Amino acid sequence: MSEALTVIGLMSGTSMDGIDAAILVTDGERVESRGATYAMDYTGEERAILRRAVDDARFWIQGQDAPNAVAAAEAVVTQKHKQVVRGLLQFARKSVDLIGFHGQTVLHRPERQWTVQLGDCAALAADAELPVVGDFRLADVAAGGQGAPFASLYHKALVKSLPLGMLPSEGPVVVVNMGGVGNVTYIDGETVLAFDTGPANGPVDDWIAAWTGRGFDDGGAIAATGRVDEERIRQALLHPYFHAAPPKSLDRLDFTMELADGLPLQDGAATLTAFSAICVAQARQHFPVEPVAWIVCGGGRHNPTLMRMISAAVPAIVYCAEDMGWRGDHLEAEAFAFLAARSVKGLPLSIPSTTGVPEPMLGGALYEPQQPLNNFA
Repeated sequence: MSEALTVIGLMSGTSMDGIDAAILVTDGERVESRGATYAMDYTGEERAILRRAVDDARFWIQGQDAPNAVAAAEAVVTQKHKQVVRGLLQFARKSVDLIGFHGQTVLHRPERQWTVQLGDCAALAADAELPVVGDFRLADVAAGGQGAPFASLYHKALVKSLPLGMLPSEGPVVVVNMGGVGNVTYIDGETVLAFDTGPANGPVDDWIAAWTGRGFDDGGAIAATGRVDEERIRQALLHPYFHAAPPKSLDRLDFTMELADGLPLQDGAATLTAFSAICVAQARQHFPVEPVAWIVCGGGRHNPTLMRMISAAVPAIVYCAEDMGWRGDHLEAEAFAFLAARSVKGLPLSIPSTTGVPEPMLGGALYEPQQPLNNFA
């Protein structure tokens, strides 16, 4: 085993609800131990700035300057991440070697070899006085990969470390991440397959915000009282994305709350939530062998209505990340700590079966506190 690093991983997902941070001790292949965690929600005003950036990014012409809303959002993202790192370093400054900074995705168009994650890595490195790895997805996308999902190799490491008897039987396992967009990692021994499934929390969060001003359907309570419009879902599943072979990925706004237009609050929430669950089940058509277990991470696992719907849609036991002893709220942050360690050790961050990249792909850019040293993109 090569020398382990103590790494802070940072993640701000497509749900745009806040930032998760976690310390991981890893050599980029195995997890030696886990350290402190920290989280900070975006304020309502900050979330609105990020949403404007995502909306305006739809009209961004590649090669031209970023829209003003995108520049404003990057300032918010950078400052907020500085605050999170300062908070976490209260517990661990002396031992931390490195920071993995994913940033905030506002645009993802791999078909144009274009993906944008906001955040000033050099500024974060200077503020924290620690080296920072960022720009994780750029090399993959530049090489023709999807650039997503990107936590798959960490999911594989987690599944391989599970004790015997933790799962009901031997066989393939699927790790499901339910953030703004849903994605799956199918793991069967050394076989790893990953792709985005469709919408997850994003459309229903937007629906709830439009109706109530709140950021999400707390506990799935509103969806639980609504009626699912099965015909709308049937029509939505005709979208060619669901039948396209993986690897494949989505932008946050490829599927929107438009599916629920004209429905009452409760029925719209129920229909959007059910659609997200059924999109997860649709992934089965692309798996070589039926999984024996599905392990759900991401914010969606806190929604009992969504979890019930996923359980009803797949023919295997559905677990929460915590059932495996994992830190479900910080799994993605841990993943980017893991990937940061891989980056500085010269290990691939993505492989053909996870993003469609032509070959196992190095990636990431290393920013020392004074200057960027290396960029594989």
